[in-house]
Amino acid sequence: MDAGEVSEFFKHKSVLVTGSTGFIAKLFVEKILRIQPQVKKIYLLIRAPDNASVNDRMQKEVFEKETFRVLREKHGGEFDSFISNKVTPIAGDVSVEKFGIKDMNLIQEMQNEIHIFVHSAATTRFNERYEVALDINVQGTKNVLEFTRKCPNLHMLVHLSTAYVSSMKENIITEEPFSMENPLKEHVTLDISQEIKIANDRLRELRSKNVDNRTERDAMRELGVERAKVFGWANTYVFTKAMGEMLLIDQKGDIPTVILRPTMVTSTYKDPFPGWIEEAKTIDAVTVSFAKGELKVFPNDPSGIVDVNHGRIQDLHETMLWNVSMGWATPEEAFEDFLNGLQGPFGWAV
Repeated sequence: MDAGEVSEFFKHKSVLVTGSTGFIAKLFVEKILRIQPQVKKIYLLIRAPDNASVNDRMQKEVFEKETFRVLREKHGGEFDSFISNKVTPIAGDVSVEKFGIKDMNLIQEMQNEIHIFVHSAATTRFNERYEVALDINVQGTKNVLEFTRKCPNLHMLVHLSTAYVSSMKENIITEEPFSMENPLKEHVTLDISQEIKIANDRLRELRSKNVDNRTERDAMRELGVERAKVFGWANTYVFTKAMGEMLLIDQKGDIPTVILRPTMVTSTYKDPFPGWIEEAKTIDAVTVSFAKGELKVFPNDPSGIVDVNHGRIQDLHETMLWNVSMGWATPEEAFEDFLNGLQGPFGWAV
């Protein structure tokens, strides 16, 4: 299937995207609007207290960003009208049942309209408070599943995960699902409901002691890392993302699903234009510090490979589009790992 066929698939289709204020989902929204202006509707679920706030946040954190420069130039003075016709912001929170939306008519409209659901919302802080990470990365995935079950025209659920759910594994990492019966460490069984109970019990205990906010925050962060290491994961982020995958595979039933697992994400390679990046995160902080001359020494193995998605962000979005248009659905076909170490190795020695 070529790019034209992928573009044609999205004609007159409706898409719901979570996490659109984030880097990857924002680029995905831009690409859909650019390659297929006849997309029917894109719903953006954005955390906000009300409709006025959600529209303001969408404008500031999505469409006013430089990544929409090409699309803005294409439509000129009609850009705002085009966005208004094609994109509907929805105030909601994935960690809450029905995303916290009270308007049942709106929920029914969305469920009847949606053909593709792209779930990109997540907390990516490595040492996030355990109960917060569970709410967003695990319970949020469950809420997405419950919502998509009631979408009669759904073609595909695309779930954005991370390659680091594989944690400390070495050598060849296979594209296969995790299960609660087989976490990374052998001879242990993971029970997601029990993890939620552990987090809630600890939070109640801390609050019963009237500890200050900082003490509570630090204790819940420490609990997340502690529980992650019990089962073989390095931090709370990758642990809860792995649990989100487990829940998804266990409960998705016949919902057509694709799970995408990118490694570290850097700037765009050429689409919509080269070099766009938003904030300096993960490996970007090292690069920026080196470029400014602030980082004088960085001990490392010169022969080591840094697995970053610099040129493959475009590949990631194209694969998202291609998987949706092809309608992949079975668990054996539901995984795409985006690792650049073999295709385009980038070494520490520069």
